[in-house]
Parts: sequence; structure tokens; C-alpha cells
Amino acid sequence: MRDVITIDATSKTSREINKELRGLNDGGKVLIKNPGAKHFIGAGITRELEIFIHGNVGYFVATMNHGASFVVEGDAGWFAGDNMTRGYLEIKGDVGDGCGQGIYGGTIIVRGDAGARTGEIMKNGTIIIGGDSNFMTGLYMMGGEMIILGDIASMAGESIVRGTIYVKGDVESLGKNARIAEITEGDEEFLKDILKRYDFPAFTGNFRKIVPIKKRFFYGHPTEEG
Repeated sequence: MRDVITIDATSKTSREINKELRGLNDGGKVLIKNPGAKHFIGAGITRELEIFIHGNVGYFVATMNHGASFVVEGDAGWFAGDNMTRGYLEIKGDVGDGCGQGIYGGTIIVRGDAGARTGEIMKNGTIIIGGDSNFMTGLYMMGGEMIILGDIASMAGESIVRGTIYVKGDVESLGKNARIAEITEGDEEFLKDILKRYDFPAFTGNFRKIVPIKKRFFYGHPTEEG
């Protein structure tokens, strides 16, 4: 890549890597080599940077990201993109538990499988999982959209409050306050557009969606709407 700043992470701590990233100007392109599955790479970045990471990363990659674009050429550990407010995170491989936990905005793409509690307490934004997602996907989900192209394990949408989980594969079981609904023509158009945009097959057949039964739901006890 031309005009790219290269950071060799072999002998650097995560704090040292992040300090270098925070010192760059908006619009910069960065290649991080030899990340060695270090945790917290890209934590708290507020610059509009393009960051390419060649290798596996540990926990909390791009946590609290606000504007940067991250592409990880490998796998990621737990809580990838945690509390992201704006920007982009793409994991080319698999990701651990809690991907997209608490995000307020932005887009997270996982080309492989995801662990448990994907999109837990997410408020807004978009998460796309190219493979399967494990148990309690969408736990306490409060908004935004999730698209799962594979299967979802048990307790899907547990205690969901708002938002939508689109799923193409099988759902082992639903959590409290979650129900499965058929997709609408509007859903189909949304899915075709966003899947094509991020280089996934845009065929919308077999998709269904998981949505809340009640709009107000507290501590496992659905309340009356109103």
C-alpha cells in the first residue's frame, strides 16, 4: 500500500501502539504488522484513519472507536468493537464473545463465526455475521440491526427491547420477549442493499427476523404496552 504508515507491533505494547495511532492526522492509512493477538489495539481512537491489521488480535479491538475504519486480516477475541460510536470494523476471520457489545453506531462486519452474546445491549448501528452466532445473540438489544447469515444458537434475542435481528439460518431457541416474524418488502430491500454493499450474497430467501414481543420489558417480566 502506498503512503501507508507501518507499525511493527512485535515489541510494542498496546498502549504504545495506540499512542502512535492517536498522534496521526485524519485521513492517514496505517498497517499494523505482527499484532500477536494483543488486547485493546485501536482502543479509543477518534481519528478518521484507515487501519489494516495483518494477523490475529485479542480482546477489545477497536473498543470505543469513533470514526476510524479497521480491517483485521485474522481472528479477534472477545468484545470486538465494544461501545463503538462511529466508524467501521471488519474481521476477516472469526470473533469471540460479545462482538459489538453496547455499540451506539457504526458498522461491524464478521466474515466468519461469532461467539456468544453478539450485539449485547447494542443501542444502534449494524452488525453482520457471515457465519453462525452463538447463544444469547442480541441479549438486551436496545436498537439497531443485526444480520446473521448462518445459524443462531439458544436464547436468541434474550430480553430484547428494540431493534431487529435478521437471520437466514436456523434458530435453536428464542429468549424471553423475543418472537420470529416474516420479513416485509421493506426488509428485503434493506437486506439486498446492505448485503451487496458489504460483498455478501444478496439473496434474501429464507430470511426471517427476531423482534420484541413487547416494546417495554424489564427484568424478565413483559409489561403491558403503553
